[in-house]
Amino acid sequence: MSSPIVFVSRNRIKEGMLAAFQEHYRGSLPLTEAGKPGTHVQLAYLNEETAEVNIIRVFPSAEALDLQLQGADERSRTTYQFIEPVSIEILGTPNPYALEMMKKVSGSGIAVSITPSFIGGFIRPKPG
Repeated sequence: MSSPIVFVSRNRIKEGMLAAFQEHYRGSLPLTEAGKPGTHVQLAYLNEETAEVNIIRVFPSAEALDLQLQGADERSRTTYQFIEPVSIEILGTPNPYALEMMKKVSGSGIAVSITPSFIGGFIRPKPG
């Protein structure tokens, strides 16, 4: 059985694009929730200056991360109208598909780090 994966993307919000990004992000949530059932958690946090947004996703397995990444190029093109990616951090051991995607990302100048060794923990299921 695969270990859970945590995926954190850190992004700069483009000048004057905060409201547009928030509208875009909130509008994308129902599509992700319906279309990517392996994405157990997706949360976004703005820093105090509202100049940066961190998006956290939690997956039950490397396979679920792979499913999330399918179609990411197209979704990213739309989202990158509002934000500029700074870094990606993956906690857990991704599959070769995700690793290949991260090689492409790091080749574009975005910092990518992977911390592969899961030593334990739990994810609570959604209540009723």
